[in-house]
Amino acid sequence: MSSHGDSVPELRFQVEDIVATPNSAVPQLSFKVRIANSEPGAVHSIALRAQIQIEPVRRRYTPAEQERLNELFGEPERWSKSLHPLLWTNENVNIPGFTGTTVIDIQVQCTFDFNVAITKYIYGLEDGEIPMTLLFSGTVFYPGPMGLQIAQIPWDRDATCRLPIRVWKEMMDLHYPGTAWICVRREVFERINEYRARHGISNWDQAFERMLSLTAGVR
Repeated sequence: MSSHGDSVPELRFQVEDIVATPNSAVPQLSFKVRIANSEPGAVHSIALRAQIQIEPVRRRYTPAEQERLNELFGEPERWSKSLHPLLWTNENVNIPGFTGTTVIDIQVQCTFDFNVAITKYIYGLEDGEIPMTLLFSGTVFYPGPMGLQIAQIPWDRDATCRLPIRVWKEMMDLHYPGTAWICVRREVFERINEYRARHGISNWDQAFERMLSLTAGVR
């Protein structure tokens, strides 16, 4: 007969909230995840791995959103085949011991780099929510009759959630008010910088506006 001390933990995961991390130096979201152990015994610690991916197929899109997401998924007629999950990040979290349930923070740094598919996707949305799935794996340490025992978290452990787009936009506006970031090849940067210096342009905004005005009407 098993005692409370040698019950293999049976863990379930639920995302309770997603908030912008207060006072962080860079844009960062905190996923508040509740972990529940249905077995009566204690958990000594967990080495948790969480894979976070966006599930584009789980929401509807306006015509304007479909147009902005063309680069990622192609024409809307093809979306039944091209609308695939987008891997966001893999995070590792060390969780201290608990009995019953505990709530943890999974911290995810966010980028405003428009070369990244996740940023392109979120920027292409007008409003609503972003559907996500968190996939969990890792190692559980728990007390047993012979000392500390080890078990693996089954690969079928996951949790779905939805990130309000306003949370993302408010976070980015706080860190990058009125700005956006792009990454270009170095030779392209050097050509634009040379153009800026040659024409006595004091900042990058004016350089881009000047070049755009020169190409206005050109297709």
